[in-house]
Amino acid sequence: MWFGLSGVRTPIILVNFKTYSEATGENALNLAKAAEKACRESGICVGVAPQFADITPISREVDIPVFAQHIDPIKPGSHTGHILPEDVKAAGAVGTLVNHSERRLKLADIDAIVTRARELDLITVVCSNNAAVSAAAATLEPDMIAVEPPELIGTGIPVSKAKPEVVTSTIESVRKVNEQVVILCGAGITNGDDVASALKLGTKGVLVASGIVKAKNPYKVMLEFAEAMKKAQAS
Repeated sequence: MWFGLSGVRTPIILVNFKTYSEATGENALNLAKAAEKACRESGICVGVAPQFADITPISREVDIPVFAQHIDPIKPGSHTGHILPEDVKAAGAVGTLVNHSERRLKLADIDAIVTRARELDLITVVCSNNAAVSAAAATLEPDMIAVEPPELIGTGIPVSKAKPEVVTSTIESVRKVNEQVVILCGAGITNGDDVASALKLGTKGVLVASGIVKAKNPYKVMLEFAEAMKKAQAS
């Protein structure tokens, strides 16, 4: 599946840089370049979600999708300290994460953000922690939903193996209310087997952070993830 002219397609590896020092400033740019290399060599889409200050330098230097980590549901005006969607798009982002477990929101706020993003043709990736929340989010018609139980984030224990029922029940629940939304899998993804398991359960990609950002060789890990996706698709 392609998402307009954004360069986003599935399956996708979406790398959340969070605020890790390994993915800040010059390190962020280097990591994005490694992601671009993995994308070109594998043919699998690799997107990155850096910190706000790093969106512009990354989007100018690499030809892969760049996402914001959050936006606020505001319009230009008096909103000091908020993240204006128009500014994120102007900086070069093609989409944004929404409701990450480290940036939780109320359902009404998620709805407002998805609406604002849609007005600007920004792709939304709404994060959720279980099937019920995923189904509720699906009614808001985001582009993607990434299910990731917060207790597994950063543990190295993949949800696709530790709690596969969370993934399968999410897919089942979401499809009852929204046939179009793309479902991703996150939390604890660290190797190609984890990625293959996620796709075999029915997802269209992974949202990953420390498994790549804190790896000794992020490029090698991203390439491993991409090759696992290709094999899973072929099987």
